[in-house]
Amino acid sequence: MSNEEFRAALARLAAGVVLVTAHEPPLSATGPRGEDAGMTATAFMSVSLDPPLVLVSVRNGSRMDDLLAEQPLWAASLLTESQRHVAGRFSMKGRISDRLLFDDIPYRRGEVSGALLIGGSLAVLECRTEQRIEAGDHTLVIGRVLTAELPSAEGGPLMYFKGRYRQFGS
Repeated sequence: MSNEEFRAALARLAAGVVLVTAHEPPLSATGPRGEDAGMTATAFMSVSLDPPLVLVSVRNGSRMDDLLAEQPLWAASLLTESQRHVAGRFSMKGRISDRLLFDDIPYRRGEVSGALLIGGSLAVLECRTEQRIEAGDHTLVIGRVLTAELPSAEGGPLMYFKGRYRQFGS
């Protein structure tokens, strides 16, 4: 089986789209302030109800992988179909900084995680990493959900299917 065959087969599995965020703490109390980072994820799932656990898959060596190896607190915003632009900008490879990508997106900082929670999302979760499992070219990050909120009842979920963002039912 080739990588292309494997990718094509799994592209037929519809997935919800999530923006995972974390806040990189400052290097020192007197040094530059920390930065916010974001990553679009389609490999995100509920793992356990008791305790409340979720899982996100991050590419090894990515900025988010490196950050979550150091920073145990992070957040996940479950995106709506109207937030396709948010998913698109945070899925770009090779970007230098995420600071400008957050500029015109409504958000607030999570009280527990310090990570950015995207306004208008279907749900926002603040998490603490419980376990990291290396799996091929990705790391599975299992997080305990510390807070869960439902900021928006408007719209349906943003989905990823056959290599494109789609609306539920389309």
